Amino acid sequence: WTAVIFAVAALFVGFFAVGRSGSANLAAGPVVESSVVEIDLGALKFDPPHIMAPPGEVTLRITNIDSQPHNLTVLGVTTPDMQPGDVYDLDLGELAVGVYPMLCEIPGHNEAGMNGNLHIIMNATPGAYGGDSAGGEVDHFHGFADWKEMEDSMTERALRFVEEGKSEFGGQKLEPTILADGTKRFDLTAEIVEWEVEPGKIVEAWTYNGVVPAPWIDIEVGDRIQVVLDNQLPTATSIHWHGVRVPNDQDGVPPYTQTSIAPGEVFTYEFDAIEKAVGIYHSHSGADQVLDGMFGAVTIGDMEMPEVLLDEGFAAEPDQEINMVLNDAGVIGLTLNGKSFPATEPYMAEVGDTIIVNYYNEGLMAHPMHLHQPIGWVIARDGVELLVPWAGDTFNIAPGERWTVAYKITDPGVWAWHCHILTHAERADGMFGMVTALIVE
Repeated sequence: WTAVIFAVAALFVGFFAVGRSGSANLAAGPVVESSVVEIDLGALKFDPPHIMAPPGEVTLRITNIDSQPHNLTVLGVTTPDMQPGDVYDLDLGELAVGVYPMLCEIPGHNEAGMNGNLHIIMNATPGAYGGDSAGGEVDHFHGFADWKEMEDSMTERALRFVEEGKSEFGGQKLEPTILADGTKRFDLTAEIVEWEVEPGKIVEAWTYNGVVPAPWIDIEVGDRIQVVLDNQLPTATSIHWHGVRVPNDQDGVPPYTQTSIAPGEVFTYEFDAIEKAVGIYHSHSGADQVLDGMFGAVTIGDMEMPEVLLDEGFAAEPDQEINMVLNDAGVIGLTLNGKSFPATEPYMAEVGDTIIVNYYNEGLMAHPMHLHQPIGWVIARDGVELLVPWAGDTFNIAPGERWTVAYKITDPGVWAWHCHILTHAERADGMFGMVTALIVE
């Protein structure tokens, strides 16, 4: 009887406990640990880049401490694009032991180094993992064994630039077919191709004639123009003539000025070149088509060299004209003329040369372009000649803008040429992205 009494008492206590805990806790199983881990979104980096927590419920408390928008993706879950100063709690649910990569999905930011890992480790204290700015030993060598290994890696990458001059480059001048009435006809095919952005990095680029940037259309004031577009894309498209005066029905903005060009269809644009222009042609059927490669230079006539520069020894007819199209998004990413260093095209010149550079920005951010030796003179903005040119060595080109800059080459050597937002041009393994060079003999 004593045993029976203890058994009944035990059952009573057990049912009482179940009643207090509720049926939901019976279904949930054992209680799991809950962790909140803080991480900052900095200047194209996560701070700290590696964080840890024990197995269980994990929430990331994310703060954007930078001056531009960022987001964070982990385990297929992405925050909204966070503006400077925003704080966001990202609930990841229950996580098992493992390493979970994190990155920013804003185009170009991951490639610039905005990535890291979430480490789920038994008995871990939530917070920084390994060497970082949150209390551990700082890794000055960014994963390399020592400074020498890091320097050797950077040197090897930089020297590859010499060999990458053999790459296929876009933006070459497109020769027209001259029709019986003198009309200049340019044939373009919109198509997706495999494009090498940097050594070993192949992307599916959306292109005109299979190259990024698209072929350069160079015409003269007074020319009658036809541009025949064959759409071999899986989606509809169009061409907008940015910075070029055309009739409204040729402006290429569906559905207002034309019907979209369906896959497999051919459309002909026709207009007269009635005034000088430094323009760019690009799709107007969704931003992704442009950011993924559908852009190219179009020039009408030449920007005139100002008298004040002629007096300083600049040539009236430049020895070389360079179109440099800037991008920072889509599959093309941080590039000059569709290539990322060390695959960018080097430029050659001789002491005494006059060079005209047309900077075009087809990206989402402004880019301050800097050539390391000669002072440049801005002689035109958006295809309009300036009454008075002005000098500088860094020119901040906003999205959609075209700046025409004249350089008088004075000193021999290899001169770096790059965007001066440094995280667009350098990362832990050396130069990348928006970097090239002017090689002066």
